[in-house]
Amino acid sequence: MIRPTAIAFFAMLAACSGPSGDAQPASATPAETKTATPADVLDKVLAGAHRPGEERARDQYRHPKETLLFFGAEPSMTVVEVWPGGGWYSNVIAPFLAAGGGAYYAAGLDPASSERNASAVADFEAKYKGDASLYGTVNLTALSDATIAPDDSADLVLTFRNVHNWMGAGTADANFAKFYAALKPGGVLGVVEHRAPEDAPAGFEGSSGYVKESTVITFAEAAGFELEARSEINANPADTKDHPFGVWTLPPVRRSSEVRGEETPGFDRAKYDAIGESDRMTLKFRKPVGADGALLQ
Repeated sequence: MIRPTAIAFFAMLAACSGPSGDAQPASATPAETKTATPADVLDKVLAGAHRPGEERARDQYRHPKETLLFFGAEPSMTVVEVWPGGGWYSNVIAPFLAAGGGAYYAAGLDPASSERNASAVADFEAKYKGDASLYGTVNLTALSDATIAPDDSADLVLTFRNVHNWMGAGTADANFAKFYAALKPGGVLGVVEHRAPEDAPAGFEGSSGYVKESTVITFAEAAGFELEARSEINANPADTKDHPFGVWTLPPVRRSSEVRGEETPGFDRAKYDAIGESDRMTLKFRKPVGADGALLQ
C-alpha cells in the first residue's frame, strides 16, 4: 500500500508537469492516490517533467518500469543502487521511493580516490539531496566502504551494467558480499548487465564490456544468493556482440576509435547506431530467509 506521503508527491508532479498532462492532475483525490499500485507510481515518475527528453529517449532500451517491477520494487522499500553514475536510474528510483516514504541509498564512487570522482559525487549529492520533495530520503555511501548500507536493512539492491568493471578491478567477489550483507533475509539483488555469449572465448568477458550470465550467477551464489528468476526484458537480439570497440561501440557511448575522443576515418557509425543499446541479462537473486522463516515485509 502506498503511504499518505504519496499524496504530496503526486501533487508536486502535477505542479511540475507541462500542458501535455503527463503527470497526475492536481484534482486527484486522496483515495485515488492511496490505492495507487507500484506500476501507477512508476508511470507518474517516468512521465514527470523532472526527466529530460534525452533520459526518456532511453526508456525503449532500458525498460525501467518493467525492470523495477520484475525485481519487486515498491515505494515503501529501502533500496540501494550501486554505482548510480550520472543518475539515470536515480531519477526514477528516488522519486518512486519518495512517493511511498521509502529510503534510497546510492553506493557510489569513492570521492577520495580522485578529483574526478570527488567532483562526480559532489554533483550527484547537490542534485539528489537538494530537493527532498522530489527525491525524498537520499543516503550517500561508497561501494568502497566497508558497508554500503546498514547490515540487514535493505529490501532491494540494484546494479545496472557494472559487473564488467568489477571483474576488471578484481572486486566482484567482495562487492557481491557487500550486497548480501546489506540485504534483509528474503531481500532481492537485481542485476542488469551486458550479456556475453556463453561460448565466448577466454578474454572476451570484461574487456569487451560483456559478461556471461553464468559468471554473474557464480559471483552471486558464491556470496550466498539464490537465483530466483531471469527475464528477457532488456534483451536485444540485434546485438551481435562482435563490435570493434566492445560494447562501447554501441549507444550511448558510441565509441569510434581505440582512443577516446578521436574518430576513425570512414568508420560506419550508422550500422552500430541502428543496433541500439546492448543485449542485457536481467537476473533476480534472493538472500535466503533465516532459520526463523521470517519473510520480508
